[in-house]
Amino acid sequence: MATTPSPRAIISLYSSTLRTARSFSSYNFRNYFLQRAREDFRNMQAEKDPVRLSLAYNEAVKELTVLRRSAVINQLYGGSRLAVEVQNDVRTRGDT
Repeated sequence: MATTPSPRAIISLYSSTLRTARSFSSYNFRNYFLQRAREDFRNMQAEKDPVRLSLAYNEAVKELTVLRRSAVINQLYGGSRLAVEVQNDVRTRGDT
C-alpha cells in the first residue's frame, strides 16, 4: 500500500517544480511548464482519494526529474530572446 504524501511534501514538490520551470531560458517552454505545474498541483490539491493522491505525487516526482534535465538542456541551447521578453525587461528597468 502506498503512503499518502504529507501536505508539506506536496508544497515542497510544487515549489521545486515552479523553480525548475522558471529556470528555462525559452519563454514559451517556461510559461508552458509554469501553467502545467499550477494545473497539476491544483488537481492534486483537490484529490480526496489517498491512493490516487499518492500516485499523482509519485508521477509528479518523476516529471520533476525529467523537467530538471530538460531545463539544463534548454539553458545550453536556449537561443535568442523573444520580443515579448525584451519588452518586459524594458518595462521592469523603467520602474526602478
